[in-house]
Amino acid sequence: MQYEVVLPAAGSGKRMGAGQNKLFLQLNEKPILIHTLEVFQSDEDCTGIWLAVKPEEREYIQGLLERYHITKVKGLPNGGQERQHSVQSCMKAMQQVEIVLVHDAARPFITKPIISRLVGAAQEKGAAIAGVRAKDTMKKVRDGVIVETVDRESLWMIQTPQAFRFKLLQQAENHAEEQGFLGTDEAMLVERLGHQVHIVESTYENVKMTTKEDLIFGEAILRQRNN
Repeated sequence: MQYEVVLPAAGSGKRMGAGQNKLFLQLNEKPILIHTLEVFQSDEDCTGIWLAVKPEEREYIQGLLERYHITKVKGLPNGGQERQHSVQSCMKAMQQVEIVLVHDAARPFITKPIISRLVGAAQEKGAAIAGVRAKDTMKKVRDGVIVETVDRESLWMIQTPQAFRFKLLQQAENHAEEQGFLGTDEAMLVERLGHQVHIVESTYENVKMTTKEDLIFGEAILRQRNN
């Protein structure tokens, strides 16, 4: 089943404290962004990649695409202040496809088998997202005091990609825009339409490069995979 993927790439990466877009930081002598793009570049089911970018970084990103032979990128529309705005910018630039994925550009370790399961689930059920089961004991806290120990059996840590039928995500994005609603992810927007979103179990390796410690984990994952 073919799909296209949206990658919001216009973030500031403040938590990384790198003084630049964290996607340009190196993992094993290659930018994080390129590691992520190469997953979709090598997936024969991916027919197009859309990158929401900062205007001042567009030329640099285009240079990276040429250098690393990333040929599936169909457009680099302007990103917005928030992830939701960046995704919508790409959606408005795209021609309608059957299945669209949204993936964090800073998650370079997603695998093609998980992508395939997500695409299949979205085709069958409309909406599916990657996630892993919570491993730690979870506490609900108010004003610095524990008020409840939450049963972790029902808790999942959500990742990306998130996969949808194009028309469903388009409807959810438009509805949120009309109501001035800002969600934390695309699944939240779809949930607001009353549509069920299904979980596809992912792996704990599918970590997002957010802090300097994550870079250490990332290097370790790459070493393990190379071995």
